[in-house]
Amino acid sequence: MNLQETFRTRRKSLDLSQQDLSEMSGISLATIKDIERGKANPSIATISKIMDVLGMEIAYRVRHTNIEE
Repeated sequence: MNLQETFRTRRKSLDLSQQDLSEMSGISLATIKDIERGKANPSIATISKIMDVLGMEIAYRVRHTNIEE
């Protein structure tokens, strides 16, 4: 599962809209949408803010990434 799929799946499992995630993370709605579409290359700081809201850790993402991705 790639970054955008991970974020989208987790966000939906928490019953959060993209707008909710934007407001809670302080990341613009446009950026949230672009990340979930795979159209953005977010910084580690942006990823960290989103993962905090989603209750995830960066270490989780690193452990579950395939080398080929």
